[in-house]
Amino acid sequence: MSRITIVEDDIFMREELADILEKAGYEVVQIGNFQYVCEEIKKSKPDLVLLDINLPGKSGFEICKQLKIKNLCPIIILTSRTQIEDEIHGLKLGADDFLTKPYHKGRLLARIENTLQRFSSFEGILKGNGFYLDKYTYTIYTGNYSKVLPEKEGKILEILLEHPGEIVSKEKIFLEIWGTQDYVDENILQVNMTRLRKTLSILGLGDIVQTVRGRGYLWNGTK
Repeated sequence: MSRITIVEDDIFMREELADILEKAGYEVVQIGNFQYVCEEIKKSKPDLVLLDINLPGKSGFEICKQLKIKNLCPIIILTSRTQIEDEIHGLKLGADDFLTKPYHKGRLLARIENTLQRFSSFEGILKGNGFYLDKYTYTIYTGNYSKVLPEKEGKILEILLEHPGEIVSKEKIFLEIWGTQDYVDENILQVNMTRLRKTLSILGLGDIVQTVRGRGYLWNGTK
């Protein structure tokens, strides 16, 4: 059962949407606390987010941007704003669809189903900055480039992509790749990281993996 998180400040609209989605067989989480909205959305572990634009505090556009930096899940903007500029802006920020209120129930459910199906076909694919990584084969794909990474380099890239904007400790990388934090020569990690950076430089991302002295590595997904 797919879980849909509704981010909508109008309680009547929110409950109406929840009722429609639950009757259609979806698990629903409603966000009503907008002080730490991105954290609340992340905690809900959604398969899809229905996002309003006009929200108290942080705008839906800013929330969309932050969620897409984290590659959390697909987002459908559902708003009463009908200007084409708003739709274009939302899509450029990474929204996967844009619907205006008042919505037709059948159209809404169809858009949700199509979006979920589209993303389910990308299971095992991680999105980077202008490229994709198949985490089963460790193949990097862009529009005109593909490269199969050696296993350890591919696993390092997978770990970093799954933790964008977070410092990943060397100990975590050791544990996930070598199965232990002990008796691993740190030079081995540095060699693999240097090779990975050379590959990323081909994509114009040679400096996107930052070394945080004494702590680990950071994938700067905002670049």
